Amino acid sequence: MPANDGAHRFSDCLSESGLDGADAQRVYRYMLLARAISEKSWLLTRQGRVLFSMPCDGQEAADVASAYALDTANDFIVPYARSLGAMLVKGMTTQEVMLNMFGKAADPNGGGRQMPMHWGYKQLGIISMGSSVGTTLPRASGVALASKLKGQNAVTMVYFGEGSASEGDFHEGLAFAGVHRLPVVFFCNNNGWATSVPVNLQSAEPQIAKRAEGYGFPGITVDGLDPLAVYQAVRETVARARSGDGPSLVEATTIRMMPHSSSDDHLRYRTPEELAAERELDPLPRFRDILLSAELLDGESEQALRDAVDQEVESAIEFADAAPSPPPESALNGVYAP
Repeated sequence: MPANDGAHRFSDCLSESGLDGADAQRVYRYMLLARAISEKSWLLTRQGRVLFSMPCDGQEAADVASAYALDTANDFIVPYARSLGAMLVKGMTTQEVMLNMFGKAADPNGGGRQMPMHWGYKQLGIISMGSSVGTTLPRASGVALASKLKGQNAVTMVYFGEGSASEGDFHEGLAFAGVHRLPVVFFCNNNGWATSVPVNLQSAEPQIAKRAEGYGFPGITVDGLDPLAVYQAVRETVARARSGDGPSLVEATTIRMMPHSSSDDHLRYRTPEELAAERELDPLPRFRDILLSAELLDGESEQALRDAVDQEVESAIEFADAAPSPPPESALNGVYAP
């Protein structure tokens, strides 16, 4: 296909999604940055320099593009551990991410007392998460109710994996949101695996979005490897929530290219052939090739972008590694009331 034909097709897709060329370039940079942080964090755990990581490799398009559809200055995000791309879009810096990874005193997510990749940043409207699967969903409905009662005109986006949809908290969160027509978007990253349990052993109906009808609001399934499709779907659901029409459930079909976490060995339950096939679906080179064909990137600018991202991550690692650890006497801060 001639290059100009590719550019015309991409221009049409951009127009439909609501993004422009500059937006697409920014989305790609966020995707690259999330991947670089995820890869470096994995290596840091293997070096014994940080205690834990949960890779987001394969999920960057879904998380970045969905968060990009929010009003990042006023809307709320209730994340889960793999929401790194969304955290970057919401305003968390690479240095702040690495302060969290190293458990340093200046970590805005918990002052060094929270697990790595367990996000919560009050000033950015990022609601603190915990490790218990599914518990973010009813809390997101509570945040949305509070913002509605305060007349804030804010939307709450809650991220979770399809494994959380097997928990009772899923039902509680969605039922409450549906009854009260709350301004919340439930965003499910369905990568097919709840740690080591495949989706066919979690649910007889693998399409999570179909469940929304039972709660009285729309459910949408979207290709989570296509940032333009994700942005368009989420932009529409965010507009619906903000206009007072209530919640939506967006299911992004994604892939998990790495183990569940640094505590997991996915080769115990997945074959090398399956993993190799998933790597062929990697959203980063797919989106890069689209940008190249649309002449929004060329080989030189793409390499310069990668170099800049790598340098940003390396500098953040050096900064966080040298930053002070929390003093022992701060261990009980925030645990007991004054």
